[in-house]
Formats: sequence, C-alpha cells, structure tokens
Amino acid sequence: MQIFFKHIYLLLFKICHPGQLVMKKYFLSVVASLLLIQGLFAQKNKDISVLGYFAGRTTALDSFPVGKLTHLIYSFCHLKGNRLSVDNAYDSLQVKKMVSMKEKYPHLKVILSLGGWGGCKDCSPVFATKEGRKEFAQSAKELMEYFQTDGIDLDWEYPAISGFPGHVFTPGDKKNFTSLLKVLRRELGKKYEISFAAGGFDQYIDSSIEWKKAGRLVDKINIMSYDLVNGFSTVSGHHTPLYSTPEQKQSTDNAVKRLIAEGVPPGKLIIGAAFYSRFFLLSETNNNGLYDPARFDHGVSYSRLYDSITEANGFMKYWDIVAEAPYAFNVERKMLATYDDSVSISVKTRYAMEHKLGGIMFWQLMDDRFSGGLLDVIDRVRKENYE
Repeated sequence: MQIFFKHIYLLLFKICHPGQLVMKKYFLSVVASLLLIQGLFAQKNKDISVLGYFAGRTTALDSFPVGKLTHLIYSFCHLKGNRLSVDNAYDSLQVKKMVSMKEKYPHLKVILSLGGWGGCKDCSPVFATKEGRKEFAQSAKELMEYFQTDGIDLDWEYPAISGFPGHVFTPGDKKNFTSLLKVLRRELGKKYEISFAAGGFDQYIDSSIEWKKAGRLVDKINIMSYDLVNGFSTVSGHHTPLYSTPEQKQSTDNAVKRLIAEGVPPGKLIIGAAFYSRFFLLSETNNNGLYDPARFDHGVSYSRLYDSITEANGFMKYWDIVAEAPYAFNVERKMLATYDDSVSISVKTRYAMEHKLGGIMFWQLMDDRFSGGLLDVIDRVRKENYE
C-alpha cells in the first residue's frame, strides 16, 4: 500500500509543478486527501471483549489461558428468596479463586452470573414485584463488594416465553425485566457492569425484551447464538451457524441484524460461540444429515470432539459455505455432529470486529483444550486484526 501511494505522489509532482502557486495549493490538497485515505487503509479494527463462562473445577482454571479473556463469568449464582446467592462454601472458594486471578491479569473482570438453563425457577415471580427487584439489586451489590467482582450477568432463560420445562413465565416478564435493569443500574451505578444472556432466536427477540430500554441500561448483551438447533428440536441443522441458510433462518447474523434494527447499539452486542458439539440421530440420510427429521442424542466438549468424529468412527467432515459452519456426518449410524471449530471461530471473531460489535463470548471454558484450543484462536485473530 505504501508503494502505491508513493507512485501517486510522484505522479502528482510531475503533473502539478509545486512552483506554480495555484497548482501547488491543489497539489497539497490532493496529497492531504491521500494521506487521510492512507490512514484509513492503515487502521486496524477496534479491539473487542472476549467473555468466557466458566462452570467447572476450580483447580482447572490455572490450566487455561485465562489472560486471553477480558471477562471471566462465574456460572452460576441462584436466587435464595429474593436475594442473589452463591450456593455453598465450595462455590464461594471458586469465586475467590477467579477473583485472585486478577492479580496476575489486572485487565481481567470477573462477573457473577445468575441462573442458566434450569437455574432461574423463581425469577419470574421474584422480579414481578418492586420489593423483590430492590432486595435482589441490594444483595447483588453486597456480593460484588464482598467478593470484589466487577459486575452481574443475568441468564434468565427466558422472560415472557417458555424456557426450562415447568418454570413460570408471564407476559409481564418483559416489562419486569426492564424494571429490574433500572433498579440494578441505580444500585450499582457505573462502577459495576451489567449484562444479560439473550436468546439468539426470533421468538426471544420478538417477545422477551424491551430492546431500546434494555440497551440503554446494560453494558453488554451476550447473544446465545448457539443451541439454535437444540435438545427439543425435531429437525436437524447447524446449532451455532454464523449465517442463515435457505433452510435455516436462525443464525448469529440474523440475531445481530434484528437487534440492531431494534435499536441496540452494535458496540453492546456480544456474539456467542459454542465450545461444545451437539449430535443428532436422523431417520434419513439426505443433505449429509442437514435439515432432516431428527432427535438430539448427546453433546461432546470441543476438547474431546475430534476423538468422536474421526473417519475410523465413520464420520466425514464438511464445511457449509453459506452458513460458514462445520459439521460431520456418519451415514451408517445416521448421526450428525454440529459444532464450532477453529475456522468458524476465526470467522466469527472477524465478524465481530468488522461489524464493530462489542465482542465474542462462549459457553464454556471448561469445554476447551488447555492449550491450542478455541480461546487461543480467538486471541490470535483478535491480535492479527487489532494490535
């Protein structure tokens, strides 16, 4: 690029002799414009946040490259009455261990997350009352001050729509969630971060959240752009694709575009990656296992995935150029594996940077390899495009 601009400058010198006043002014104007363009070409993408949920052995934390994260999210706290609670002494030690890692990595923020799949049974009734929301916010601040953590993440699956079987949900959850964010922000001020885990599918986007209001109150919205084909699905597909296909609308890109259209600032959107796979059993063998009647069979952590989808085990690996997602299929067993790998993680990370999003997050760190894993891929791509 520098050689290109050098030739342009020399050409202008020949055309516009600097000794001529008018031509000199014109020459300087053109050069200034070229320098501006050159600067724009030279600019890197803005840096992004990298958030990792963690639900695993405390002793394993030291084995992962935690310094490559900006946020480490403890998973999970729960409600005890109206209050946010770390469940037991072991969990308290885990939080303390996570916080202690900030001594080695001063940039790291540790976040307490509420709920998770199956972990927010009483969220709807507690957050339906002013008293419940206030007591919760006060208890959240007390816990953060006690543990010296940096914020709270709300993983309520889901406000106003059906989530975990048997959990209460009402249409009023949508407004109550906004009210909860308001009281949290008043209680926590700007010192602490507030985020929430958002479903990456259309029903959640349409029905669960008042997006403009929520977008003004939180620091980050963590889009769960995984499990888009899940344990309740009856048709196979990609569980964490970047782009939609003619057969599958639900995707990371679909969620991002819809939320931006709803008025959410792009810089607050964090896209989700899956450090685990989902395996489905099919009744047909069309399309190498995609978009056929199916039922969920099991999941496998990324750290063990390539032991499962080997040719010796009957699997062939494929890349969907539309979805920009990998998958593997075993014709004999009629089994489809859908997952993220190093290529799809690279593409997702670049997508977040190029679209000026807030960053990328994943579920979960314990599913990664200790070294040479997907977090390493995120970090490499981030550095290539920023530093």
